Amino acid sequence: MPCFLRLEDMAAAVYEVDASEYDALKKFLEYDPYVDKSLSEEDLKKLNAEKAYDSLFSRQEYSLREGASLGLEKGKYYLYINASEDFLKVADEKLKKNFKSVKKASKEQEGKFISIIEEEQNRGNAGIGMIFGG
Repeated sequence: MPCFLRLEDMAAAVYEVDASEYDALKKFLEYDPYVDKSLSEEDLKKLNAEKAYDSLFSRQEYSLREGASLGLEKGKYYLYINASEDFLKVADEKLKKNFKSVKKASKEQEGKFISIIEEEQNRGNAGIGMIFGG
């Protein structure tokens, strides 16, 4: 039986990371073992048993942006994640374990990034509405 999250069960977090770790972070976020042809059926069965599916960044809503393009710190990238509270706890541990420079963004940076994302989503939704006559 599928499990669906309600919107009120979702939370957002924003992280800051040095530009030097951008490529590695991007690869880390995009990795999905379920499409990795190098993994065996046995490896995939182990992942399913460990509920690894629930902790994949590639299956979450996220955005990775350059700070300067957002009016934030130059030389930094900002990662926005919108997911369940449970996922965010796992994400925080994984990010800090795998990337030296990653840290939670300040409340000011987080607020600015989230408002930019929401504004972009609202513009996109308005555009779709105009296309379909909504």
